[in-house]
Amino acid sequence: MMRRRRPLLRAAVVGGGAYVAGKKTAQRSQERAQQEAYQDERITNLEDSQVGEQTAPVPAAAAPAAPAAPSMSDQIKQLSTLHEQGVLTDEEFAAAKAKLLGI
Repeated sequence: MMRRRRPLLRAAVVGGGAYVAGKKTAQRSQERAQQEAYQDERITNLEDSQVGEQTAPVPAAAAPAAPAAPSMSDQIKQLSTLHEQGVLTDEEFAAAKAKLLGI
């Protein structure tokens, strides 16, 4: 009778091993999906905060167009100050300067 049970025992061991391997694979897949979701959320939050930072300097750059009408050199100095402080990127600074100079 022992000989008849061995194939069943062998099948149970193999099946159990396959179950454990499949379970571990599923857990790894779920962990990867959670990590990707977390990273996507962080990227979205970072992009949202950067968009907020980029939209804030636009009114500050437009502020020199006050009724007092500062000279062109004063406006360029102010743009330079904003650029040095990191409020304007290189591209934004160059575009604003070109606009002032009429280029």
